[in-house]
Amino acid sequence: MNEMHHEIIIAGMGGQGVMVIGQLLAHAAVLEDKNVVWFPAYGPETRGGTADCTVIISTNEIGSPVSSAPDTLIALNQLLLDKFAPTVKREGLILVNTSLASPPKDRPDCKIVEVPANDIAKEVGNPKAANMVMLGAYVELAKPVTLDSIKASMTDVLPERYHHLIPVNCLALERGAQLVS
Repeated sequence: MNEMHHEIIIAGMGGQGVMVIGQLLAHAAVLEDKNVVWFPAYGPETRGGTADCTVIISTNEIGSPVSSAPDTLIALNQLLLDKFAPTVKREGLILVNTSLASPPKDRPDCKIVEVPANDIAKEVGNPKAANMVMLGAYVELAKPVTLDSIKASMTDVLPERYHHLIPVNCLALERGAQLVS
């Protein structure tokens, strides 16, 4: 197996599904026998606050769950894009939900990918699936795991009351992947 190491920060507001896509990445990595760390962080607010998580996927042992310079930022809104974009390492990847945020102009050293995630989520029939659109785009670009592993993880990661949304979530994943392929 080729060596690989991905450090990803996923950031948005509570309710945007930040933790869910982090958990899906982590679960998919386990399915593929990779080492993984999933590290959630919440803002101090109880509702409507910020939420971010760090996911590290590697074929090697992972020394620390903290990433001071991630390879990738998946930003679901402007506030957290502005907070985390400066931390992304040079030559890193920044995915911007352009439905809610404008791409950073001060990171010419990074690959910036614009994903109108909320607009695509509405098109596929579930406005809350913007997180899945972003995840599909990220997995297609960086290939830390396969889309099939993400899809296979949904029944384990999503609460049973949301299992009826798995088909539309899979569609949103595929649309995100198509957008960048």
